[in-house]
Amino acid sequence: MPTSQLSRAPGSSGERIPVLDPATGEAFDEAPGRQPDELDAVVDRAHEAWRSWRADPAARTGALLAAADAVEGAGGDLAPLLTREQGKPLSESYAEVARTAARLRYFAELKPGTRSITDGRPVHSEIRWRSLGPVAAIVPWNFPLQLASAKFAPALAAGNTMVLKPSPFTPLATRMLGSVLSAVLPEGVLTIVTGREPLGARLASHPGIRHVTFTGSVPTGRAVAGGAAASLARVTLELGGNDAAILLEDVDVGRIAERLFWAAFRNCGQVCMAVKRVYAPARLYSQVVEALAHRAKTAIVGPGLDPRSELGPLSNAPQLARVERCTARAMAAGARAAAGGHRLEGPGYFFAPTVLADVPPRAPVVTEEQFGPVLPVLPYEDLDEAVEAANDTGFGLGGSVWGTDLDRAEAVAGRLECGTAWINHHAELSLAQPFAGIKESGVGVAGGPWGLYGNLRPFVVHRPQEA
Repeated sequence: MPTSQLSRAPGSSGERIPVLDPATGEAFDEAPGRQPDELDAVVDRAHEAWRSWRADPAARTGALLAAADAVEGAGGDLAPLLTREQGKPLSESYAEVARTAARLRYFAELKPGTRSITDGRPVHSEIRWRSLGPVAAIVPWNFPLQLASAKFAPALAAGNTMVLKPSPFTPLATRMLGSVLSAVLPEGVLTIVTGREPLGARLASHPGIRHVTFTGSVPTGRAVAGGAAASLARVTLELGGNDAAILLEDVDVGRIAERLFWAAFRNCGQVCMAVKRVYAPARLYSQVVEALAHRAKTAIVGPGLDPRSELGPLSNAPQLARVERCTARAMAAGARAAAGGHRLEGPGYFFAPTVLADVPPRAPVVTEEQFGPVLPVLPYEDLDEAVEAANDTGFGLGGSVWGTDLDRAEAVAGRLECGTAWINHHAELSLAQPFAGIKESGVGVAGGPWGLYGNLRPFVVHRPQEA
């Protein structure tokens, strides 16, 4: 379906939200802006659809497998539209579409298991699992399709129905995804609603919603949790990170520089579990800075639809302003831009890939999540101090340790206060593993069987044992 037709599809009414191409800063389409009072009817339809959707696990499996096939078949339309509204290189958009299909296929085949409990009494107890009902998801702009599927795939596989709200910065590809899935899913099972606030706040607090899953900032996450508390709905919150990479004395800088660079700069640094800080041994500090700065200077930055581009623009004007402000404050405090450090001339939201050296340890670019193509590199003399600095943050999503001695690197990784630690790589996840943070990085667990069970509630049946 052409974008212009999608944005004016039946049922679209009221406010129109312009959608900007971050490579130009200009609007190229629009999306409908739903009003909060429209959600009652949407949730009612989701509740009605839940009655039959929850009743037939085999039919759900078939529908979700068909959904995966449909997403793969629509990749040629979805990926360019995703790049157009989000900015990422087209190859990354195709990868995001593929990951969306793979997640649907994974959860389609995943089934909750019953469990019997024996405690010596003449009673047979069996734990079964039931769906929750209509659930809600609120998704950010950095990975619109991938994060949407991370929420709706386990929810639908568990027998729930979902109302999903994408970011107003990136509504179009998600709406197209909803259109693709509507051909294979029953009506009301997955509904996409687009609009500005207070639409998300109303969705999170809606009394007909039984589970709210959100990815975004800590302040908004707190607001979502507060809204969900009104109806005692459960919440799953993924609230970002400030991941540190610790390089050990035996690290081969030349060997790991490329991987480390992309662990920080993929998707223009707009990744919750990207490397946001690097701690390098003082002896190797200059070499690390030089290697990362060289890769930053040679990275090809341009529109995501240009096949030569390795990095696209930042996704929106507010994020560009945040990155500019964070970088300027660091340099005013004495940091040196070994590469980049400035916005690129011309239209769009382009910022030069930036590697900062001589950064004050308490500069906001170190202590806060910059969420952009800016990487501070800090030296350390003592490994214990590096670990302490890595842990000295309100976040606790991920972290990594880089070195030649894998046993030693694993021992150091075990000291990191985070949900996932990697050795000699970063931000790589399997669909089958749990994904969760500690501290202000979130509440609840996504991914793998844990993601499925997070969308279910236990139901226990007791019966006397036969004589």
